[in-house]
Parts: sequence; structure tokens; C-alpha cells
Amino acid sequence: MYNCALQIPRVIKQLTNPRAAKLIDGLVCIDNRSTDQTAAAAAAGLEALHQIPHRTLLRNDDNYGLGGSHKVAIEFGRQHGYDFLIVLHGDDQGNIEDLLPYLENGTYLHEDFLMGARFMKGSRLQGYSLLRTNANRAFNLIFSAISRRRLYDLGSGLNLFRLSAFDDDFQKRFADDLTFNYYLILVVAARSFRLRFFPLTWREQDQVSNAKLSRMGFQILALLMHRVKSLSAFEKDDHRAIARDAYPSTVIGSWQRDGAGASVTSPT
Repeated sequence: MYNCALQIPRVIKQLTNPRAAKLIDGLVCIDNRSTDQTAAAAAAGLEALHQIPHRTLLRNDDNYGLGGSHKVAIEFGRQHGYDFLIVLHGDDQGNIEDLLPYLENGTYLHEDFLMGARFMKGSRLQGYSLLRTNANRAFNLIFSAISRRRLYDLGSGLNLFRLSAFDDDFQKRFADDLTFNYYLILVVAARSFRLRFFPLTWREQDQVSNAKLSRMGFQILALLMHRVKSLSAFEKDDHRAIARDAYPSTVIGSWQRDGAGASVTSPT
């Protein structure tokens, strides 16, 4: 999460849903060096979220970008013994309820990547411009043709990953910026992971987008050319602007649910 002090309380509140709380054992919020009150807003929300047993607030030791924050989350999940990671962006565009049916019926157990798709049948877009919709649909078709696999979205803000899929750390070589998900979907498709998409309810309300359509377009075309030129090189090359050995973060808050259902703050 980055500079989403207005939105993160609403995102955390989604998890008070009894259906979600029944299925989710832990929650980590990762603050990517926000310059507003995002961390304080997240801390207040996490402390009040008695429904989830384990809650942690991290602050990245540097601004790692969207992709870098994904890498922090993946490593946190593996270090704490989780089998699956749900990624829900802190800007309150996605809704956890769209994923719950696939958790409740066990669909996720048979997939490596369960990806939210804004542009497949059954999805509902609210406040999303026609230009951005058409641009995304066009890139979906291009990525699908290159991957020889139908891809309904290249990276939304609600996804589920099987953490063992990252055992060889292939994701660490992906760009740390907003293009992280494009690298991910291309490699996931190429490696024949079990991949399934599900429709989303997606809204733009008071969010501030960090994506500039023209700049992103050129970045996407460049990485596509790299992928077409050589899949082997695309997977092996380091696509980061800054190559890091690790993505350290600092715990700035931790809460556990006690036997009475109240939150207990753990020392950090």
C-alpha cells in the first residue's frame, strides 16, 4: 500500500465479513514508504480487526515499488508457514467477496494461480474509462497470442498464489515497478502452472492511479519484445532497475487474537 490513507480502512473492513474471517488465518499490510497517514490508518484498522487471528503491519526499508512489495509479501508468507497468499491492493478497487466462493468450494486447492480478471464475462467495472478498458483488452489479446493461452487480465489487485510455486524465486528477477504482474503472467503461462481466472467487481472512486497509460504502453511493448525474442532469456534475465539480494522490511505493529477474541499487541 502506498499513500492510500483514505482507502485502507475500507479494505481492512472488508475482512470483518464472517465468510472471509472464517477462511483467512493471517493478514499482513505492507506500507511501501507512504508519505501520508497510510501506516497509522492501517494500524488502527488492524488493531480493531478481531476477526483475523494474526495481523502484522510492515514498512518496507526502501520504496520497492508494487513488484517489490509483492516480493516482500511472498517472502513473509513463506517464512511464516502459509500455503497460499491472497493479494488485495490497499486502494479499495477490488472486493474480497469476489474470491470467497472459490475459497469456500475448494477451487483454490487445485490451482497454482487464481487471478482476478476485470475484463472477463461476469466482471463489473465502475468508473473505469473506455480508453483504459479498450487498451487493456487489446493487451490481453496480444499477451494471449504470445502465450498461446487465454489470458483475461494481466494483473488486477485481487489474486491468490500458491506459495510453493515460487520455490525457485523466479519472481525476484521481475521488475519491481508496476509491470511486475506482466512479467508474472507471462512466466506463469509459459511454465504451464495451473492458472484460472475469476470475474471481479472493480471500481474507481477516490483512488489516485500511479499508472500513466502512454508510459506503461511503451514499457509493456518493450517487455513483450524481450519475451518474443527469447523465452529462455526472458525467464533468466534480471529485469530490475536495481538488483537487490533481499527486500527487507520492518515490523511496526503486530496483533494477535486472545482467547476472548480481543486484540493483543505483540512487542515489536
